[in-house]
Amino acid sequence: MPDRRHFNGLVLARSSFVHPANYRSAMCFGTAHILNDPAEKAAALIAVTDRSTTRRPITPQEIKATTVITMQIDEASAKIRADGVGDAESDLALPIWAGVIPVQTTLGPITDSPHLPPGTPRPANIAAYATGTPLDAVLSAMHAAYAPDGPALATPPRSP
Repeated sequence: MPDRRHFNGLVLARSSFVHPANYRSAMCFGTAHILNDPAEKAAALIAVTDRSTTRRPITPQEIKATTVITMQIDEASAKIRADGVGDAESDLALPIWAGVIPVQTTLGPITDSPHLPPGTPRPANIAAYATGTPLDAVLSAMHAAYAPDGPALATPPRSP
């Protein structure tokens, strides 16, 4: 049962007893299975790890060394809290600061490997990973670029 939670902000009320957090959460229910077929396993790893052509193919040893678990989702539930402060009516006149401090995951500066051969260019798709860009925006853009008409794993995999 995967549980994916994403923290979006601290909500500070006038009373510590009503400090919530803004978040997104999803729970998926189903039966998980280990993929044992080498071709299916390779296709799944390629689809999940890299749908571009800027990486070397996954090696047979990497496929062998990795366990791939798949799950048919039978039910799913999502919850989002994105509200402001919920102070009690009696606390509203108190001269105590209350508000929301947003939390966002953003990208830092790209750092080249010190082991790159001289003159190795960065792939064009790296430009989407600009410093300060919210991670959610980059992931959405990459999904649209590689799977515009279907789910995240819709892109045909490259051969290992």
